[in-house]
Formats: sequence, C-alpha cells, structure tokens
Amino acid sequence: MPLWGIILTVVAAIIVTAVITALYIREKDRRKLEYMLDAFEDGEYNFRFTEDNRFNKTLNRIKWIVERRRQQNEQESWTKLIRVLTHEIMNTVSPIASLSDALSRYVDVPDKSRDIDVKAGLEAISSSSKDLIKFVESYRELAGVARPVRKGLMVDDLVLMVIDLTSEQCSAAGASCSYRAESEDILIYADESQISRILINLVKNAVQAGAMHIGISAGIDSSEQTVIKVTNDGAAITPEAQEQIFIPFFTTKRDGSGIGLSLSRQIMRAHNGTLDLTRSDEQCTEFTMVFK
Repeated sequence: MPLWGIILTVVAAIIVTAVITALYIREKDRRKLEYMLDAFEDGEYNFRFTEDNRFNKTLNRIKWIVERRRQQNEQESWTKLIRVLTHEIMNTVSPIASLSDALSRYVDVPDKSRDIDVKAGLEAISSSSKDLIKFVESYRELAGVARPVRKGLMVDDLVLMVIDLTSEQCSAAGASCSYRAESEDILIYADESQISRILINLVKNAVQAGAMHIGISAGIDSSEQTVIKVTNDGAAITPEAQEQIFIPFFTTKRDGSGIGLSLSRQIMRAHNGTLDLTRSDEQCTEFTMVFK
C-alpha cells in the first residue's frame, strides 16, 4: 500500500475513533442528566457526580443551586405554617384561658354579688374547645393523606359526576356549572374519590366567591399531559392571598378550615401532578390541574 494510503487509513481510523468516543461520552452525559432530573422529581438530592470533568462540575452546580432553592422554599413554607398555626391556636385558646380565670375568681362569690354569667362562660369555653378539636382534626386530616388507589378514569364521566354532586349547591346560589372536553376519550390513572374531592372543593369555593358561571374543561397539552381547568367569574383572589392560599389553615372565609386547597395540592402531588392558581383577576379565576 502506498504511503498516502496508509496515512489516509490512519486518519480515518482516528476520526472514527474520535466520533465513537464523542458519541459514547454524549450518551453517558445524557444518562447522567436524565438521572439527575429523575432524582429531582423524586425529591432526592443526596447524590454527586464524582468524575472530574467540566460537565460533571456543571451538573453538581445545578444540583447545588436547586437544593439550596428547595431548602429556602421549605424554610419559608415552615415559617408561614407556624405563623398560621400560632394564630389559629392563640385565637382559640385565649378565650378559654380568660374565661376559665374569670370563672375561678368568681366561683366563691355569693350569687347576688356575681357580675359574670357562669353558664354563658361555660358555653363559651365549650364552643372554643370544640373549635380547637375541629382545628386538630383538620390538621390530622391534612397530615394523613391516604396513598391514591389508582384506576383508569374517563375524565368526562368524572367531571359530570362532580357537576351532579354540586348541582344543589350551585342552584341554591343561582350559579351554573358546565363542562367542555377539548379532546376525545380523555383517560387518567388516578384515585376517583380523591380527584373528585378536589374538583368538588374548587366548585364550592367558586360558589362561595359569588361566581355565577363555573366552567370545567379538560384536554391534552403538547407534552401529552392531561390538563383540567376550573374557572369562575366570582370575586378575584387578592395578590396577598394568592401567595398564601395553598398554605395549610390559611383562609379568607369566616367559617373556612383553610385545608381545602392545601389538601388538594397534596393529593395532586401524590398523583405526580400539580395544582396551581393560574389566573385571578376581575374577569376570571382559574385553577389548573396537570396529570403528568
């Protein structure tokens, strides 16, 4: 073989080797990236890429940034939760302590000299105690979300059932609830009881916000995810409340428990999905459920 032929063969071999090596490294890096994304989705941050190269350093830096942000969000969430818990508990316990102290001071005073209604005081203590029990039960419910029992559900059937279950409350308020399917034969793999509970809660919240028209729509987005939207024309949620509506026990209602939306978001997370407030203004308030 002539010299130039040998040179060409060597050069071709080098090029082929370089291409194969590059493809191998690229595939290896792709797998690392997929592993990291899967770990993030599972809430796992206890990993680190040890090989000393630029790509691994970049991945480790991304992981560090995401983990730090997660910790900051967790700290903010705990701070808000503790603030709400403290407020609710103090509002309930303070009257009990005050009335108990007053009753203890007047218990030995002759009836004619008493300036406090013992029966009314005891009734107030009883009422506050029941409120505290209700609060504790709400906390227990929030902390004990059951694991979803999943099965195939036709979204059309599920939504129509929810509309039927909430029809009486809607009619009493003069509101209407309608459904629009943007895709045919939408199927989700979910817990029927839990998902219907979310939808019922969103419809009831809309009625309590003074909505006259409530709309539920379902479709498949460009990422092949099932998206269910619940919209209403009721009073808008204030910007301040929008930042807190998913915090446990936060409520803008006089008799609200403050766990409905928080519990609903937990249920969606248990389904590897999301629940978000995607719009709230003078024209419309919209909550979006995404099943991944």
